[in-house]
Amino acid sequence: MQTKEDGVRATNQDFIRYDQVEKRQNYQLAEGVDGEEFDDEFQIQTVDIGRFLHGNNADKRAFATQLGDALHEIGFAILTGHGVDPNLYAEAERRIESIFTDLTLDEKMRFRAERFGSVNQGYFPIKETSNMHPDLVEGWVFCRRAFEDTNSFWPARDDAEFFRQIVAGHEKLILPVMQSLLTYLGCDAHLFDQKLTGTNFGLRLNYYPPVSDADDATGAARLLGHEDIDLFTFLPAPRVEGLQILNRRNMKWVRIAAPPGSIILNTGDYMQRISNDIFPSTTHRVSKPRDPRQRTATRVSLPMAVYLWEDEILEVLPCIANPKYPPVKAIQFHTSITSKFYGDGYAVTEA
Repeated sequence: MQTKEDGVRATNQDFIRYDQVEKRQNYQLAEGVDGEEFDDEFQIQTVDIGRFLHGNNADKRAFATQLGDALHEIGFAILTGHGVDPNLYAEAERRIESIFTDLTLDEKMRFRAERFGSVNQGYFPIKETSNMHPDLVEGWVFCRRAFEDTNSFWPARDDAEFFRQIVAGHEKLILPVMQSLLTYLGCDAHLFDQKLTGTNFGLRLNYYPPVSDADDATGAARLLGHEDIDLFTFLPAPRVEGLQILNRRNMKWVRIAAPPGSIILNTGDYMQRISNDIFPSTTHRVSKPRDPRQRTATRVSLPMAVYLWEDEILEVLPCIANPKYPPVKAIQFHTSITSKFYGDGYAVTEA
């Protein structure tokens, strides 16, 4: 049986039996000590979603092509023109740090993460966000249910009401992104409109404390290399360095530095499954800053993962020939993958 300490040295292929889409890439979960290569030439594409939100049909088609090309190439893009007030992101960073530092561990553990439907929702202590690797991050996941029942899931209702504003801003982008990707694939652009109206999501608040010398010496990462288990993720650009993306074409890591106020968008396992691998679920991680002096600074982030409800069926889109994957219920697909993080008993199986 592997331990978390083993996870520092483990590769993704050690856990490949849990994955539900093809992932041929081979990488070490923590940032390797064996001279990993970086691709300093590659640039993640920046696309203006305002062209879709405010433009004519030609603008929408042009945006769909630009976004689709970027995600097909590497699974990541940077969105500008999204209309979400960047001041909300600045205030969110302040609130995240306060949530994690002002509450005692006992107070936070009252909200210890549990599975609701497909998604593990609630508080994750540092080094316990996964059973497979001692990540140097605390996390707190809030799904749609948490915004409908603020008393049960939030330590402070004021925080729930604040983060509701960010969720509402991101929800306005879900259909434009999905319609653009369906257009790029040659499908009916409105095929998922009903499924994604009021769909489930996971807003994850991440707090990365300063890296101690002892933790630095263990080889643990701030957040292990992984792929997201969703359709796509909206990540407001973090201020502190760390996010790295694996370029599958050359197996080199790309450091991403998105402009303040922009949103980093990436596709996940749900999207790779229904697109028949056209849009990859791209590996990424949060590494410790290159400058040792920056490692004494905190880092926060607030990615919002977009899911389908657990009873929906994931199947390759009807406009794509020669499907590689059979239909599967979202809850089975999702929990089979996340069993690698939370243990085999986490998976939901149905006859």
